[in-house]
Amino acid sequence: MRAVREDCVWSQQITHRDLVPYLIEESHEVIDAVESGTRDDLREELGDLLWQVLFHAAIAAQDPDDPFDIDDVAETLTEKMVRRHPHVFAGEVANTPEEVLIHWNAAKAAEKRTRTSVLDGVPRGMPALALAQKVVGRAAGAGVLAPQSPAPVPASEAELGDALLELVATARAQGWDAERALRERLRMLEDEVRAAEAAS
Repeated sequence: MRAVREDCVWSQQITHRDLVPYLIEESHEVIDAVESGTRDDLREELGDLLWQVLFHAAIAAQDPDDPFDIDDVAETLTEKMVRRHPHVFAGEVANTPEEVLIHWNAAKAAEKRTRTSVLDGVPRGMPALALAQKVVGRAAGAGVLAPQSPAPVPASEAELGDALLELVATARAQGWDAERALRERLRMLEDEVRAAEAAS
């Protein structure tokens, strides 16, 4: 990575912001490899994703005001994982996945004390459906429930897929943008969550 950054004219000009589309693409290629690829595909795509991390760290290392490199990234990650696994590194006990989550969430809450809302830290750039799942979960934690559909509740993930596809087909037939519709409804749900937090 160092050699590429120093000797490749294209790479020398790249910024963190320039890399974002590649990071998104490589992340989705890893997902494709996990869901429908071969072991060789997964190995290759994980390497491509790792390259993005190395590239960002190389750019960061050249920052004149606040440089950090891949070793700093690894050190920060190690410290975080040790804090979030006290049942592994600090003598706490967790015998079930649920108990592990209790330790994880407690450590994360201690790290993020400056957050004022359950919605803080939710990445806005997520695809609308993934964002919806995250926001609905956070909203429930704040006591705000998402609207319930009068339609029959799917009994499996396959039925859920069918129902989502049917909704997208309806949106297309009506000339509606399904992604935008969901994002706009999510903004309303987020406003409800923040109002409930302010009132409590």
